[in-house]
Amino acid sequence: MKSPIVLAAAVAAFFVVPFALAFPTGEPGAVAPARQGSAPAPAAPVGKIAKATGADAKTVAEVVTGKDALKGKSVTIHGQVIKVSHGILGKSWIHLQDGSGSPAAATHDIVATTTDTVAVGDVVFAKGTVQTNVDLGSGYKYAVLVEGATVRK
Repeated sequence: MKSPIVLAAAVAAFFVVPFALAFPTGEPGAVAPARQGSAPAPAAPVGKIAKATGADAKTVAEVVTGKDALKGKSVTIHGQVIKVSHGILGKSWIHLQDGSGSPAAATHDIVATTTDTVAVGDVVFAKGTVQTNVDLGSGYKYAVLVEGATVRK
């Protein structure tokens, strides 16, 4: 039989250390581990990308700032995929930026859901329906989301 100290050390190594690593301390150099299925955001900001054309064409900033007026309406955004999380609730969740908006005001990035195949770095047209105040539970809340997007390059 193993001693209680050896057993406690094994339990700590298996459960406590990975759990603790999931919550960075805020110390310089502390980095949270990558989430399963996610790609890291780019280090450099996205440059200006030409706005899509058509009646429903919007920039990321226009959708974020005009979310209440656009709720339930179709929009097309021309932007760069800066992060993808695949296989969540049967969809890919993509972050798009087009160089509009402000990081300080949180108007430069929008999340869209799709079943189409995309990769980080792709410049795409995403057409979907604007939803607001989406609460998926477990702390996942979106003030604005482009849902059911059809994505093409």
